[in-house]
Amino acid sequence: MWEARSVTSTGSGRARPGRTGGAAARARLRGRGGVGQDRPPVRGGAAPAAPASVRGGPAEPFPQGAPGLGELLGEHTQGSLFDMVTVAIAMLDTAGRVVLWSPAAEQLLGWPNEVLVGRRIEELMVDQALVLRTREAIAQALRTGGWKGLTELHHRDGPLVRVDARISLLVDGDGTPFLLVALAESGRVQAVERDLAVRDALFEQSALGIAVLDTELRYTAVNQTLAEMNGVPAEEHVGRTTGETLPDRAADEITVIQRQVLATGEPVIDVTLASPLTARTGGYRSMSYSRLTDRAGRVLGISGTVMDVTERYRAVAKVEHARRRLALLNEFGSRIGDLLDAGRIAQELAGAAVPRLADFAGAILLQAVEHGDDLPKHGHDRRTSLLQLGVAANRDGADVEVMLRRGARVTFAEDSSFGRVLRTGVPELLSGSEELESATYPGDPKVRAAQALGVHSVLVVPLRARGIVIGLLVLSRAGRREGFDRDDLAFSVELADRAGSSLDNARLYVRERTAALTLQRTLLPQQVPQPTGLEVAYRYVPGSSGTEVGGDWFDVIPLPGDRTALVVGDVMGHGLRAAATMGRLRTAVRVLAALDLPPDVLLRHVHELADDLAQGPDEALLATCVYAVYDPATARLTMAKAGHIPPVLVSPERPGPARSGGPLPGGRGRVLELPSGAPLGVGGVAFESVELKVPEGSVLALCTDGLVESRDKDLDVGLGRLQSVLEKPYPSIQHACEAVLDTMEQGREPDDVALLLARLGRGEEGARTVGWTLPAEPTAVSRARRLVRGALRDWDVAELTDTVELLVSELVTNSVRYASAPIGVRLTLAGVLLVEISDPMPDPPRERHAAEADEGGRGLELVRRLALRWGARAEGMGKVVWFEQELPGKEADRE
Repeated sequence: MWEARSVTSTGSGRARPGRTGGAAARARLRGRGGVGQDRPPVRGGAAPAAPASVRGGPAEPFPQGAPGLGELLGEHTQGSLFDMVTVAIAMLDTAGRVVLWSPAAEQLLGWPNEVLVGRRIEELMVDQALVLRTREAIAQALRTGGWKGLTELHHRDGPLVRVDARISLLVDGDGTPFLLVALAESGRVQAVERDLAVRDALFEQSALGIAVLDTELRYTAVNQTLAEMNGVPAEEHVGRTTGETLPDRAADEITVIQRQVLATGEPVIDVTLASPLTARTGGYRSMSYSRLTDRAGRVLGISGTVMDVTERYRAVAKVEHARRRLALLNEFGSRIGDLLDAGRIAQELAGAAVPRLADFAGAILLQAVEHGDDLPKHGHDRRTSLLQLGVAANRDGADVEVMLRRGARVTFAEDSSFGRVLRTGVPELLSGSEELESATYPGDPKVRAAQALGVHSVLVVPLRARGIVIGLLVLSRAGRREGFDRDDLAFSVELADRAGSSLDNARLYVRERTAALTLQRTLLPQQVPQPTGLEVAYRYVPGSSGTEVGGDWFDVIPLPGDRTALVVGDVMGHGLRAAATMGRLRTAVRVLAALDLPPDVLLRHVHELADDLAQGPDEALLATCVYAVYDPATARLTMAKAGHIPPVLVSPERPGPARSGGPLPGGRGRVLELPSGAPLGVGGVAFESVELKVPEGSVLALCTDGLVESRDKDLDVGLGRLQSVLEKPYPSIQHACEAVLDTMEQGREPDDVALLLARLGRGEEGARTVGWTLPAEPTAVSRARRLVRGALRDWDVAELTDTVELLVSELVTNSVRYASAPIGVRLTLAGVLLVEISDPMPDPPRERHAAEADEGGRGLELVRRLALRWGARAEGMGKVVWFEQELPGKEADRE
């Protein structure tokens, strides 16, 4: 049956061209529609099959002379909307007979035109009710000029086809009426209608802004959402480009994207841009563009969607902002984690804030923090000493120098922002010129410089440690940069708190290091003598490992007979206990040196004291040492070492008198390979002394391993470097010391360095020496007295004759009594008279306390009472007993 309803149809089927008006046309149509061999189905019956000869026979075709639209345009319409919805065309006369049956109708219902032309259209309907409705529809079309509705037609193969029909009244040039029937399969029409409805819903009701642009990038359609987002009415978009619709700056970025998509066909998805100034919603947009093509592949333009992503952008920006802040905190923490210098920490703090947080930054600390003093227990006032130790700025200039000068002393009024933050520990945010002027004190040049730089927002944040404010972090923003907010203030407090802990650690480090160095320096020689025949220079460089000072030491010990002991040692380990052990070890060496023991014997005695000198009952002493004795009278150097690095000796090319304070001529150096010996406290290896005669003017270098050892190089490399440095000429021995330190390996361990240089010369200028060798016979006593008396007379010190003769006779008598080899007697006149008696017996003499009835045993007691000083030392296989006698007039001068 026919069902009247309104249907929108678009397009037309592809039909063979022909004329439908005029009598000739009617005759041809009727002729084609004459008696045919294939009849439409009768009501209630099935349609018989058409013979093949009818479809292929000589039936008169439609005229072919008129060109179609596609041929006129030179285009093909394949892939268009007509392929989705086929519109069949039929022409009826007023009686309802088929005059024209298009190929599209043949395709839709399967009936060829040669079968239907001349037959009634109602013959395609099986249901009688539909036949009646068809007749009524034809009558209505003739009466009103048109009709539309749904109906069902019989397909040639049997099934019913539901179609959407349109009937229009046409009149040809002769006034003859015809009915034009347009048929389309209702299912496909409904699908198109549904798609259009979806399109309308998406386009007009979407929360996204949608735009369609042609190949010239002009808007052809925009929905209301996009019009509202752009702040421009929809009708003002159509026919205009983006550049003609939006402000230039926003349009330029969008146009570049549109051209790229149109040219390449590659879609652009989710590009975030700032909203144009005319926009009424949001601050950021997400844009997506893709190219539009029809079914034939022709480019029609581009389509785009726009979404307000301001909240998303701000959320992402907030997360990214927090991530950057966290990264800044982590970076700052890693940069100051191993710093123990308050000034460097303050500079790192200021540098971390600029430019990511502020334009200008200053880190201001209490003077006590830099010097390692105790923190004040009272509140801060205007007398509190503050130093600006860290500065950073994003520009240079005179005003910046005034506002941020490193090391400048900072003053403030008690009621100023600085004063309040120091007293309360509560940070402050200053905005505007009035609040900025109250930062320190009225008329402060720093404030005026800040105003000249355009500073408009300032954060004053306390640096705290142990609940005490130890300084201020001052951050400033200038120019067009947005002022500080509460989030910036909270982050600055976190940054300052991290810095405060490190600054307090640096303060404690300075204090403890100062205490450790003070202890160490008190244990080292306070005054280094310049003995006869020697010129000594030394340097001591504490290690760079904080309070972990080392146990390195050196010493210069005068010995009898103008001889000098040179000592350098190193206690293994670091810290105050190592320094204390070093002090005990140095004291033991000095005490044993006073006994005038040979170097190897002295080291053996020190080793025997190792348990008593150790840091504790559970910790063994482990130390290295080199001990050298120089005798300027004989130019002999005697040395022994206990596991220490070997000395370096540089001999001049032309030996000559060595003038104290004069230049070093340089020379040829060598490393003195001494018997190693075990470190003190280890044992198992005997100590051995080596004696050698050195040219006058030679330089002896003793040092600890911190000077020549490094992580990645052998000890020989460091010793070779030391030797090459000392082989060069220098203005003085002090300059040589500095040159050695300047060449220290940069990658060395942070250990202490002790360096002792000694220029070896002769005895005191003008000193006179005479000596004799006497047989071990009783006559040697009288002969020695005669020789001594003659020498003293020749030297014009005859006043000493009686005492010296008495003492010499006692000592020579002891040697004659116990020795069986020649006896040596030597007199040296310099600042004092030195008398030395040598014999081959190694056992030193022992002083006895003789009773009143004893006839002997009083010789050494006489020596002790009458001599200025006396003693005995081992020399070679024997010994030397010596005493000193003060010259006439010296006692009066001393008084």
